[in-house]
Amino acid sequence: MPFPANQVQTSQPSQKHYGITSPISLALPKEVDLALTRKLTEALKPYGVFEEELELQRRILVLGKLNTLVKEWIRDISETKNLPMSLIESVGGKIFTFGSYRLGVHTKGADIDALCVAPRHVERIDFFSSFYEKLKEQEEVKDLRAVEEAFVPVIKLSFDGIEIDILFARLALQTIPEDLDLRDDSLLKNLDIRCIRSLNGCRVTDEILHLVPNIENFRLTLRAIKLWAKRHNIYSNILGFLGGVSWAMLVARTCQLYPNAVASTLVHKFFLVFSKWEWPNPVLLKQPEDCNLNLPVWDPRVTPSDRYHLMPIITPAYPQQNSTYNVSVSTRAVMIDEFKQGLAITDEILQNKAEWSKLFEAPNFFQKYKHYIVLLASAPTEKQHLEWVGLVESKIRILVGNLEKNEFITLAHVNPQSFPGPKEDAEKQEFNTMWVIGIVFKKMEGSENLNVDLTYDIQSFTDTVYRQAISSKMFEPDMKITAMHVKRKQLHQLLPNLVIQKRRKHSTEGVRLLNESSLDLSLDSDNSMSIPSPTAALKSCPLSHASNPPGPVPALTGPSDPQAKADAVGPADSSGGVSNGQKSGGPRAAASAPAANPSPSRRTSHAQAGAEEDQLPFNGGQRQEAQTGGGPSNRNGQHCSGL
Repeated sequence: MPFPANQVQTSQPSQKHYGITSPISLALPKEVDLALTRKLTEALKPYGVFEEELELQRRILVLGKLNTLVKEWIRDISETKNLPMSLIESVGGKIFTFGSYRLGVHTKGADIDALCVAPRHVERIDFFSSFYEKLKEQEEVKDLRAVEEAFVPVIKLSFDGIEIDILFARLALQTIPEDLDLRDDSLLKNLDIRCIRSLNGCRVTDEILHLVPNIENFRLTLRAIKLWAKRHNIYSNILGFLGGVSWAMLVARTCQLYPNAVASTLVHKFFLVFSKWEWPNPVLLKQPEDCNLNLPVWDPRVTPSDRYHLMPIITPAYPQQNSTYNVSVSTRAVMIDEFKQGLAITDEILQNKAEWSKLFEAPNFFQKYKHYIVLLASAPTEKQHLEWVGLVESKIRILVGNLEKNEFITLAHVNPQSFPGPKEDAEKQEFNTMWVIGIVFKKMEGSENLNVDLTYDIQSFTDTVYRQAISSKMFEPDMKITAMHVKRKQLHQLLPNLVIQKRRKHSTEGVRLLNESSLDLSLDSDNSMSIPSPTAALKSCPLSHASNPPGPVPALTGPSDPQAKADAVGPADSSGGVSNGQKSGGPRAAASAPAANPSPSRRTSHAQAGAEEDQLPFNGGQRQEAQTGGGPSNRNGQHCSGL
């Protein structure tokens, strides 16, 4: 069956060697470790990370129906293509699962990632035509949509209330046997790249499960780490943190190093290992193998761009890829700091000085930094807004990369969670989404005032996004993105009351967005530089040739008043922030933008990378738009894991 086995392995001393190095410890769990593991399980329950048995059985039933539909459809296709009846009887076809469901760590209400595997006479066009129509006929199927032109083509649907994403792979086999093992590298021969991408999720997931000593311990540990990462706002591949497959591989490596440890110990060892890991040494679950199929694999000895990956975590299935190619200097720094804090908390837990609940307490991101940049994406209709949000979000890491290169900025920390944004015009229908980026400025010795101009950093980001939106023919004139500098004390004016803890009341005077024809990018609100926005330029020219990139951005022009020109860029205080010269206390606005591979909906945007969250590129990470500056600290790029 294509579903994860629910039976668990018994905790026996592991004799088999796992991973590319010897284990650190083979110690067996003590009674105190087992007691701590039981407490960990109880601490996880309130967060809905465990699904009820009834709901799990419902998922299995739905997947069983889907599996039957696939077999019926492939049989029908075989008959229309005049295959011999003897072959039709055994032609097969199968639904496989991957991702969190296959790993056995899905949460309540989570969707299911599935793969339809068909024999060689079934074409991809059949999947998106006749199989799509067959699904359409099922009364249990709702919200059916096909994303055929995505990076990894997918059919998305809700089957009896369960969200399912179905990929398609056509193998070079006459029939699909029930016991087919997708880990077999020979299956990749003579396949097109879309099928290889579609197979990748299943192959990686299955390899991970085969490379851990004890699946039960691995699953409970992974549930804890995923919850911790989400609570601490570091769970997002698309924004430069780690996605589900990357967290799974880090936990799997920890299990390999401590093969007999139970979950309470493994959570602690996870933080111990990765708070001390010598990045950019890669994390590997097994030695990479070359199958001579001429597919690009992650190898810094061969591919120069691979040497610049900051936090490589390498998938165990051929073709090996770096699952963390989006990680930047800032996101790595944030994650390492969280690893260290996690280690300190789990030290306390193991010493009975704290409870597990402390590990899952969500830190207040909005009190962490003195300065923030707020991105606001807006569109006039809900459909356009869904497209726009997906595009803008997929490019935010470009802005983070630009900010990191600014000599006066130490760190740019984007919060993966988005929020509903304020409306510019209360009477006008408008849909808004907002992201918040925490900024740390460098402390400049001997300087009380520091002029910091982020005009270029933000403008180049918005230009890139607009250019891609127009070239992909999804741009609409009223789609906008605004960037604002906001001080910590002003955040409550923009964010929902439930999101931010207001320490004291602040004046709401001066909170406004500039009109769309101007762009205020200075850090000090009283001393602003306004430049024309791409929106204004686009509105003044016809969009009948939308495939052409936008024209050059008009030259920067300072305020007309001579004194204002002298103060065009405001002074920042020597502590790396902005001077407190503004009297109104209000944040000011900045810019506008779309992204590559637009999608018909927010869900479609997610699907474009084969669930873009965890999709791996097959070009050694060259899809990464925002390359952070600086060379690698390990230029020889040898395959090593540090432990």
